[in-house]
Amino acid sequence: MGKRFRTVYMTAILIFLYLPILVVVLYSFNPSKTAGVMTGFTLSWYRELFADGEIARTLGNSLKVACISVAAAGIIGTLGAVALARRHLKLQGLMEGLSSLPIMIPEIVLAMAFLAAFTFVGLELGMLTLVLAHITFCIPYIFIIVKGRLAALDISLEEAARDLGAPPLRVFRDITFPLVFPAVLAGMLLAFAMSLDDVIISFFVTGPGAQTLPLKIYSSLKVGVTPKINALCTLMLGVVFLFVGVSQWIRAKKT
Repeated sequence: MGKRFRTVYMTAILIFLYLPILVVVLYSFNPSKTAGVMTGFTLSWYRELFADGEIARTLGNSLKVACISVAAAGIIGTLGAVALARRHLKLQGLMEGLSSLPIMIPEIVLAMAFLAAFTFVGLELGMLTLVLAHITFCIPYIFIIVKGRLAALDISLEEAARDLGAPPLRVFRDITFPLVFPAVLAGMLLAFAMSLDDVIISFFVTGPGAQTLPLKIYSSLKVGVTPKINALCTLMLGVVFLFVGVSQWIRAKKT
C-alpha cells in the first residue's frame, strides 16, 4: 500500500506541475483564439510572434537588464561572500543577515522601497533604475550560494599558497575562485532566471522605453492573452529544455 500510495502521489504531483505547461504548448498551435477549444493545427501564431517588433524589443530589454544585472551582482556577491567567509569582522552575523534580507522582504515592499529611494535621489525612472533594482535583489542569490560553497572548502589550500609567498590577489585568482566557480555560475543562473521573470519590482521602477517582456505580457492581460503569448512561452520552454539537455550531456560525458 505504501509503494502504491507513493506512486499515485508522485504521479499526481507531476500532472499538477506539467499539465498546465502542456496545455500552453498545445494552445500555441491552436488556430482558434478561444482558449479551451482545439480546432486544428497551425504555425501562424509563431509567424505573428516573429513579426511582432514590440515583443522582440521587450525581450531584448529583458535580456539586456538580466545580463547586466547578473554580471554586476556576480562580482559584488562573490567578493562579498569571500570577504565575510575569510575575514572575522565585528557584527559579521548582522552583515550576513542584511546581505540576505532582500530575499526575505516581500517584493511589493522592496519595490516601494526602490521607488522611494530613486525618487529621493532624483533618478528618472528608466533603464538605469531598472538595472540598479535588479542588481540589488540578484546579489543575495549569488552571495548565499557562494558563501555556502566557501564554508565547505578546505582553507588549508589557501593557507598553503600564502605560505609559499602568493599574494592575496593571486590566492583568490588561482585557488579560491576556481574552486567556487561552479557555485558562482549556479548563483548567476538562478539570479538570471529571477531577473528575467520579475514583474512586481520592474513595474515600480521602470519608465518609458524600458518595458520588459514580463511587463508586456502582464499588460496584455487587460485585453486578453493572445495565442502569440503561448507561442512565446513554448519557445522559451524549448530553450530551457535545450540548455538542460546540453548540460546533462556534458555531465554524462565527464562521468
